[in-house]
Amino acid sequence: MADPDSSQDWGRLLLCGGTDWARLGRKNAKADEEHPDLAEPHILRSLANVKIISCHTSAHSCHSVAIDIDGTAWLFGRNGSGCLGEPSTTEDISEHSPKRLTPAQLGAAPGDKFVHAACGRHHTILVSSSGQIWTAGINTVGQCGHPVCLEVPTFKAVDVVSESGVKERVVQATAGISFSALITASGKVFTFGSGEKGQLGIGKTGERIITGGKIVFEVVTEPIEIGGFENKVVQICAGQQHCIALDSAGLVYVWGYGGYCRLGLSNQVDELRPKLVPNFAGPNEHLRATIVCAGPSNSVVVDRQGMYWMAGKWKNTGEGSSGSPYSSYRYMVDIQACKMSFVACGGVTHWAITDDDEVEGQVMTVAWGQNAANYELGLGPDEPKSATKPTRHIPLSGVDVFEIAAGQNHTLFLVRPNGEKYSDLPRHPVDVNPPETCVECGVDHGDDGPEVLECEKCDAPYHLSCLTPPLESVPDGEWFCTDCVENPGASVGAAVNKLQAKSLKRKGEPPSSPGQQKKKRQ
Repeated sequence: MADPDSSQDWGRLLLCGGTDWARLGRKNAKADEEHPDLAEPHILRSLANVKIISCHTSAHSCHSVAIDIDGTAWLFGRNGSGCLGEPSTTEDISEHSPKRLTPAQLGAAPGDKFVHAACGRHHTILVSSSGQIWTAGINTVGQCGHPVCLEVPTFKAVDVVSESGVKERVVQATAGISFSALITASGKVFTFGSGEKGQLGIGKTGERIITGGKIVFEVVTEPIEIGGFENKVVQICAGQQHCIALDSAGLVYVWGYGGYCRLGLSNQVDELRPKLVPNFAGPNEHLRATIVCAGPSNSVVVDRQGMYWMAGKWKNTGEGSSGSPYSSYRYMVDIQACKMSFVACGGVTHWAITDDDEVEGQVMTVAWGQNAANYELGLGPDEPKSATKPTRHIPLSGVDVFEIAAGQNHTLFLVRPNGEKYSDLPRHPVDVNPPETCVECGVDHGDDGPEVLECEKCDAPYHLSCLTPPLESVPDGEWFCTDCVENPGASVGAAVNKLQAKSLKRKGEPPSSPGQQKKKRQ
């Protein structure tokens, strides 16, 4: 079957960091065998044969969305507030069996595809190719774009209408803790949710005292257009309570909470409307921006030279800490010679992709961050969990990474599945109990027998001569068994159990328990 769009860039999904979604970020939360902390990037087996075009989480999220080449969304992680489109009483969705969702399931027109997504602390936004958005999750201050309620338990459509009454087509979304922001095809920005710190950009917080001396703030439950931009906005990113945006001329705007100088305006004042950042507004075209990104208490800009600039609090000690934040945007000296093509900020992590000077045609992944608790930097099991300075990511050396989504305590990577370095990456889970004999003939001919080919997803072994049609040699690149090809995104355990039962049935043996047969991938 041909790809819907063979020219579209796609990759495989890697994961590192914490996987105990219910307890991540909470005190005394220790990893266990069932929910391990992944000390280095692992190929996520459940999506190992799914062509992913984008992955989404945020510095304040413990859930994720991956979108495949067919426009299907795959969701997994913490669901305590219904942010994965399941009622909050439903358990978290495991990365081993992610939830599959299409626009058609939400009532979209035929042919509509998901093209973008955003993850807030406890809510999620999905964007389709028609420009429609759907939201789910906690909605106590209208951050899902619906009248205030405890939660929106299933994905529900939100219309975005301009002041003139025209329905706008959304192309990009971002989400903070208690608010959301959107960009439309016309370059307009819409926000909704809480205005407590000015993060809505509407010029007011609406702070007032109500019965019992309680202080409340402006709540906007329908997307509202905000102004203050000189040109069309092409990129937007939300921190916990602030926003940074980029327009078509390379100008940068910030608004919202100003604590720790995260806006980069040389003060800690909250900005209630989008404000132009002077560093990138001068006559020097090379200092105009091409990428913007927001972390929990910092902001990042990449200029047209590829230089990386940071403002705010981005570590715990020394310069850039809470006691000495970067009050305005400063370039990172350790990586000033690198030309960045992608950046991301997680809960305590910072990421960048640049060309590898040592190997022509390859990229280098750079990472750093203090106080990493769950190996979210993924530097390796024998390496420190944290890095105080930007460092080459050794486990990803030689791996063609082109997109990173950094969460509160986990990190996702999109990589092109080529080269030995990719093939040598560990898989999650590591042990999947595959049959020890050929799935087709049920015979183990030993080391001197026919050559065996293992499925990249479930590790099921097949003799080359037993395949239909038979193969003369092990093929280059990836190979997946028929069962995994027919069930993309399916739980690996279910696929393996089915194959194991088939093998044992042929041999006339009773089914084994999950722990009876174990085989580590070499």
